[in-house]
Amino acid sequence: MSYFLFATLDAGGNLPPALGIARELVNLGHRVRFLGHSRQAAAIGTSGAEFRPYSHSPRMTPAEQMPTLRQVSMMVSVFADAGIAQDLLEEARKEPPDVVIVDCLLLGAMDAAVKAGFRTVALVHSLYAFFDGPFRRSPIAAILAVRGLGPGKVMRSAHRVLVCADQQLDPAGKPSRDGKVVWSGAVIDIDRPAEALRPGTRPRVLISLSTTAFSGQEAFLQKALNAVNDLPVEVILTTGPAISPTSIQAPRNTTVYRYLPHKEVMPECVAVLGHGGHATTMLALAHGLPLVIAPMHPLLDQRMVGQAVQDAGAGLLIKSSASRDKIAHALGDVINLPAFSLAAAAVGQRLRESDGARAGARLLIETVS
Repeated sequence: MSYFLFATLDAGGNLPPALGIARELVNLGHRVRFLGHSRQAAAIGTSGAEFRPYSHSPRMTPAEQMPTLRQVSMMVSVFADAGIAQDLLEEARKEPPDVVIVDCLLLGAMDAAVKAGFRTVALVHSLYAFFDGPFRRSPIAAILAVRGLGPGKVMRSAHRVLVCADQQLDPAGKPSRDGKVVWSGAVIDIDRPAEALRPGTRPRVLISLSTTAFSGQEAFLQKALNAVNDLPVEVILTTGPAISPTSIQAPRNTTVYRYLPHKEVMPECVAVLGHGGHATTMLALAHGLPLVIAPMHPLLDQRMVGQAVQDAGAGLLIKSSASRDKIAHALGDVINLPAFSLAAAAVGQRLRESDGARAGARLLIETVS
């Protein structure tokens, strides 16, 4: 039995890939422990892993509405935080793990673990092309580089970079010459693919944006609901913690939830309207559902995820500034044109067969030796 120590953060869609792999490791008889923010305790507990909250982490409030500059400042503060690094080193020295797995955003903790001599894996929870491309050239990365934590340099110093993404969708999906960067495939939690639409029933669409509060997100959501009001569909809307259900004027064909597990509703849907979060997008594709993707933040991976889906023929990428008619037209196309559903089904079959959780667990076990 090996001991795996994960360090994560409360950033929404970054957690599911780590949980899927952790659950597989626990099922194989290995010991797994997480360090994370207190709000993550319940979700991590479902994997069977142990959990300890950070003692020295700065406050992280991703669902709180705030100016863009303050939001960027919060991100940089957590990504580079010496307190998280301190908690990780204290835990690792108290009982040395075989492998330390650090979320790729926690560059300060990753750098500290590598320098302390622990066998360290960077866990990438989206397309590697984003983290090795636009993210490295972003203002956030520039600030981190000044602190000696340039993303490219720190991640490449790890023993291995484990990318929890579909290698064919990832524009950077070619193994590195030194074998350091490896792909597990997308890590998804799915019970069954989408079901065939029953005769006489209206198609159901899931609308779900980010759990993080992004500027303009609530306005786009209301515009999208105004768009679907004119469509012959039934809509399930999950607002998440960033938007209050009471602030939404929902049309009669829409049912609003603060939270609803997506894997429970997706099998009954025919399409998804989202913001391009990697976790939700891959879960939709794994259910064989085409998507309309409207990115909410220019500095994050959402646009690249949307472009990858569009390039695969499994959906359409639109701007958050798109008109009500443009949104309705895009949704109508992905619902009614068979090419989108066929492409999504093909990608979904590949995601399910690749079993990213099992592959990721296997790659971590290989790292022990």
